[in-house]
Amino acid sequence: MERFINHIQLGYLGLIPFLGCVGWPLMFGSNSVNVEFFNYYSIAILAFMAGNLWYAGAQSYSDAIKAVLPIIPIPFLTFLPEHWALAYLAASFWLVLIFEKTSPQWQNYHRDYQKMRFVLTSVVFVCHILIIGMSIYPK
Repeated sequence: MERFINHIQLGYLGLIPFLGCVGWPLMFGSNSVNVEFFNYYSIAILAFMAGNLWYAGAQSYSDAIKAVLPIIPIPFLTFLPEHWALAYLAASFWLVLIFEKTSPQWQNYHRDYQKMRFVLTSVVFVCHILIIGMSIYPK
């Protein structure tokens, strides 16, 4: 098994914008949450994570469909209220993790990488919930 040191470091570094969007208003008492930036960054990271499934899903047609399933509705998120779009994105991160865990490739990943994926998904999900809350109930 390959150790995923670079993947783990890059994964945790990818949390910085999520945590920054949540932490900035909390630390500095700002009334505004940059929901638009958070939304776009979330879409980019979700598309990247779903894109990682493409290789893992190359084994069968149904697995390849799982790779694009979470990102197909993304263009339609612009027609939804921000809170619904954020909720969809939050749930999609879990969906991508579930699809990744059911891929045959998952068993070949190092235990540290598997743990990191769960932690990242959990933190990103909580950040989405906090952003939803802060945008609904500003200070």
